[in-house]
Amino acid sequence: MPERLAEMLLDLWTPLIILWITLPPCIYTAPMNQSQVVMSGSPLELSRLSEQRILNRSKRGWVWNQMFVLEEFSGPEPILVGRLHTDLDPGSKKIKYILSGDGAGTIFQINDITGDIHAIKRLDREEKAEYTLTAQAVDWETNKPLEPPSEFIIKVQDINDNAPEFLNGPYHATVPEMSILGTSVTNVTATDADDPVYGNSAKLVYSILEGQPYFSIEPETAIIKTALPNMDREAKEEYLVVIQAKDMGGHSGGLSGTTTLTVTLTDVNDNPPKFAQSLYHFSVPEDVVLGTAIGRVKANDQDIGENAQSSYDIIDGDGTALFEITSDAQAQDGIIRLRKPLDFETKKSYTLKVEAANVHIDPRFSGRGPFKDTATVKIVVEDADEPPVFSSPTYLLEVHENAALNSVIGQVTARDPDITSSPIRFSIDRHTDLERQFNINADDGKITLATPLDRELSVWHNITIIATEIRNHSQISRVPVAIKVLDVNDNAPEFASEYEAFLCENGKPGQVIQTVSAMDKDDPKNGHYFLYSLLPEMVNNPNFTIKKNEEQLIQKAKNHPLREMCAEQGRQTHHLRRGKRKHREDNSLSILAKHNGFNRQKQEVYLLPIIISDSGNPPLSSTSTLTIRVCGCSSDGVVQSCNVEAYVLPIGLSMGALIAILACIILLLVIVVLFVTLRRHKNEPLIIKDDEDVRENIIRYDDEGGGEEDTEAFDIATLQNPDGINGFLPRKDIKPDLQFMPRQGLAPVPNGVDVDEFINVRLHEADNDPTAPPYDSIQIYGYEGRGSVAGSLSSLESSTSDSDQNFDYLSDWGPRFKRLGELYSVGESDKET
Repeated sequence: MPERLAEMLLDLWTPLIILWITLPPCIYTAPMNQSQVVMSGSPLELSRLSEQRILNRSKRGWVWNQMFVLEEFSGPEPILVGRLHTDLDPGSKKIKYILSGDGAGTIFQINDITGDIHAIKRLDREEKAEYTLTAQAVDWETNKPLEPPSEFIIKVQDINDNAPEFLNGPYHATVPEMSILGTSVTNVTATDADDPVYGNSAKLVYSILEGQPYFSIEPETAIIKTALPNMDREAKEEYLVVIQAKDMGGHSGGLSGTTTLTVTLTDVNDNPPKFAQSLYHFSVPEDVVLGTAIGRVKANDQDIGENAQSSYDIIDGDGTALFEITSDAQAQDGIIRLRKPLDFETKKSYTLKVEAANVHIDPRFSGRGPFKDTATVKIVVEDADEPPVFSSPTYLLEVHENAALNSVIGQVTARDPDITSSPIRFSIDRHTDLERQFNINADDGKITLATPLDRELSVWHNITIIATEIRNHSQISRVPVAIKVLDVNDNAPEFASEYEAFLCENGKPGQVIQTVSAMDKDDPKNGHYFLYSLLPEMVNNPNFTIKKNEEQLIQKAKNHPLREMCAEQGRQTHHLRRGKRKHREDNSLSILAKHNGFNRQKQEVYLLPIIISDSGNPPLSSTSTLTIRVCGCSSDGVVQSCNVEAYVLPIGLSMGALIAILACIILLLVIVVLFVTLRRHKNEPLIIKDDEDVRENIIRYDDEGGGEEDTEAFDIATLQNPDGINGFLPRKDIKPDLQFMPRQGLAPVPNGVDVDEFINVRLHEADNDPTAPPYDSIQIYGYEGRGSVAGSLSSLESSTSDSDQNFDYLSDWGPRFKRLGELYSVGESDKET
């Protein structure tokens, strides 16, 4: 216990002793033989100063410099800071000392007689480090200044009364795992409010209280570094380090402050992926849809983020062509999918070797690899009832357009791939054969012709054949069948258009009047070739002759530019030599005049029949007539007028003028029709108001019924459509979606039955209805007369005769029934007479 107390006293007085040694003295100017200074800082109040300095006097009696006082020093009485004295003071109490400035009177007090300055409050250097005051000596009685005022400074001496502080703590830092020894993590900074210039109160030294042996710190710079190499994040991810900052250079008695630093190890790719199991088993039905996920495999990686990303591949096995594997970046696993169809009957199981490899590899840790792993996947194919399989994915059949009905066009075959091998039934999808032009044998799949074909109407027919298992009708397959109709020579050639030739009266012999061409709806393999001729009786026609046109072909040597030019035009040039010419008929015909001097006055129209024959087997021919008109032409051969034009148009009128005349005539006709219509329109005469005619609001109803309560009219559309009454649907103009066999014994009702006949039929049915009531029975209607002022007008329900009726109430119904009341009243008077 005494030793502990001695250490505490030593820690308390050590800074004061150091301050005592280093403290400068309070200096003032006084007479050389009277100069005295008292220093603060001694443990005994009013002790003598340890050093006195006597300065030579210049112009005035005193000069103040500076004084010092310890901060935070407190005692039973005020602390003596220093003493002021002037050589004008004889010591007879005739001079008074006055103190003014910072803290005068509140913090510092002066003895006006002796000049002693005391600090009456505890001072804090961190709040204010120095005070500027002014001292002046005045006459005690008159208060007149004896010398000019003089400033001096009182500085507060620092003591170690503030501990270091970490203003930005607690701290957080990261460092990659597997870092080498001495890797810098971060640095921290502490501050001390004490004076950094005076003493060691603000000199800090850093150390680690908690966190060894993983981290170290530089004592002066506070840089924190790793103290161990290859720290593993997977073993421990986070570390807590406690850091201390101590002043007084770390010596005993200094104050300290602490903070915490949380160090997190960041991940690096230092771990390879690893499959959870070495063998995986999956099963899949053989009829599964392509692209279906069969199973998932996953390789675990202790790393995180992109360092744990792995790609999956199939590197070996007997199913590499049938299966594929894709990587799921979200779940970090591999998905095995079906790539091609499976067949249980062909192969029942497959084995795959799957590899998982890291995507991002750090070369610094390549020695810890390889960063990949493999696993085996066994896939078992399960048997399923499969639909029939056609021998070909598509069929192409050909048939001549003159093929006989029920002739076989072709055949499709299909089989059941299952082990049970169910029989197959074939049919045609009638949605693809709406006109039912083809049939198929349900057993052997032979396609036959049901209706005649015409290549000129349709060259291709596309139908769909359906194969259905007899044991399981839900198992069906479809295959497209394209049927091409082959051409036969069944159409004779004819003119390509309606030709009409014009011949000038002054034409020359051999002049081409018209060039015609022919067309044939058939399509021979080697193209069309037409023969033209005149009728036998017109072979020696004296006026006209015909000539088959030819096209001229030029064949040049190989690689000559003209050869390529001819080839681009589709000409046959491979039999021609350099400089040789060849002529080929182009299937057109020229009509030439044999002589000149045609006269349209004698004959204005010539008819020239021409026989056109094709090259088919058998060849077909037709006769087309060319009309040739004789026209008047100018000297250069331009047609000016023909007989047909002269007959239609007056001389000197053009086609535009004729159109204008016709438009005027039509306009006049329209005006006349409008005029006649307006003249026939007559205004209806005014209705002469009768004395008995009471006109109020006249309401016209489009349909008239049985009284005020009858608001339901019959449907006139029903009467106008008797076919709808008989229950038959109107005819569709489009082909039905499904084909049905016609029903036997039902004849359609003829369209055109009028309303009168329909009503007579319904009347006959009502007359012969045994459930109908007799004619003399009273029919009671539940709502008759309800809501009407007149009530029921039925006479059958009345118990009185007509003679007992009193119709006087009709006069009370208003002007509308006034005339009716008068009629009934007249009738009663007649009976009485």
